Amino acid sequence: MGLRCNHYDVAFEEFLRGRKTPYVFVDERRRALLEGASLKSMDFIVYSPGETNLLVDVKGRRFPSGQQMHGHKWENWTGAEDVPALLQWQEVFGAGFRGLLAFAYHIVHEKHCRHFDELFEFRGRRYAFFGVWADAYLEFMKTRSAGWDTVCLPSREFRRLRVPLGELL
Repeated sequence: MGLRCNHYDVAFEEFLRGRKTPYVFVDERRRALLEGASLKSMDFIVYSPGETNLLVDVKGRRFPSGQQMHGHKWENWTGAEDVPALLQWQEVFGAGFRGLLAFAYHIVHEKHCRHFDELFEFRGRRYAFFGVWADAYLEFMKTRSAGWDTVCLPSREFRRLRVPLGELL
């Protein structure tokens, strides 16, 4: 059993259940050892009706983040180790599996709902889910903070690469 206190993960799981999409919730507390090295786990293994099953790392973000008036809308940062770990898991699982960063946006004010074609409501909160393939993210990612060891995509690339998650399920 994985950590179920993160509302983004719980909402994502409920999103999958609502679509009757088979999945496995991965226990994040136990890191796998692969060739003697510790490897960060993904959050979900999602069995897609298409040809590609998903190895998903959920990234919860507020929309907008920070101050209501001046916050960033499309935060897409992640830990620097997350993308290489997903790509390594993709190799381990082999053909038919692909690493995906799933950005779960919690829409903090109703006026921002207009930015989304598909919203998911759960426990009094509204969410929108977008995916970016890990290999595409790797190609365009930039260091966001060396001190925090985080990376991100430039806004233009994120807008180009993101896919509403419903289209992948």
